Amino acid sequence: MTDLRPLFAAAGANDLPCEDAAWPGRPMVLRSARPRICTPDTPVLFVHHGMGRNGDDYRDYWLDLVDEADLVVIAPEFPAAGFPGSAWYNFGNRTNAEGGPNPPAVWTYLLPGRLFAALRGQGLTRRTRYGLFGHSAGGQYVHRLLSLGLREAVAAAVTANAGTYALPDPAIPFPYGLGETGLGEAELRALLAFPMTIMAGTADVDATTPNFPREPAAMAQGGTRHARAHRYFKAATAQAARLGQPCAWRLIDVPDVAHDGARMSAAAAPVLAAALHTA
Repeated sequence: MTDLRPLFAAAGANDLPCEDAAWPGRPMVLRSARPRICTPDTPVLFVHHGMGRNGDDYRDYWLDLVDEADLVVIAPEFPAAGFPGSAWYNFGNRTNAEGGPNPPAVWTYLLPGRLFAALRGQGLTRRTRYGLFGHSAGGQYVHRLLSLGLREAVAAAVTANAGTYALPDPAIPFPYGLGETGLGEAELRALLAFPMTIMAGTADVDATTPNFPREPAAMAQGGTRHARAHRYFKAATAQAARLGQPCAWRLIDVPDVAHDGARMSAAAAPVLAAALHTA
């Protein structure tokens, strides 16, 4: 992993072009929002952009939030040229062009964990766990990586206004459920015990926009993003009841907010700050 010190070079916005050995020839950009006071004990939050691949915007949404939240934000940007379409981003590069399985070593879901390990290895953080926030396609990315068990060092996570979900149902094939992933009941129990927060803007109900997923498996989850978030949470509570265990997930409706990454970031900031400062 590249030298990550430039992400901490100055308070405010910092940018670092990089390339990970897992995806050679596919450059990325890491964008950070560093609070004015930042030490190796400052909690780390990875923020994941939407289908616009606009990591700069998503980093900028947090520039006015990081000082009060006392967090350092790193927004990885996956350019569409190197990481095209939902297959590479929302769905984590789990399958190849022929639809066969890719080895886990090349899943793009691994990036936050790899970055955090590099931050620790380079002495830039002493924290042992980190946070995740994703909005829209980034919300898809975040909840699916958690669903596949990549939670070892994740202290808190928010998935916001996702277009589709991997329902916690082994009868529905991935990426719309957990079927065909090899995950069993023990893994499902562990997922439902993880404190994931689902955030849904109550005004995120426009189903006419070009990026709204309309494939049959998506429409089966509901007619709007807001409805799909509630369907996802309902599926989790039903599975937890079936298994006879509590569901650690929570659903937060954000009043009067539509498909707005800036306003959803502001709503998520105090939730994540509270969780990460007690992790």
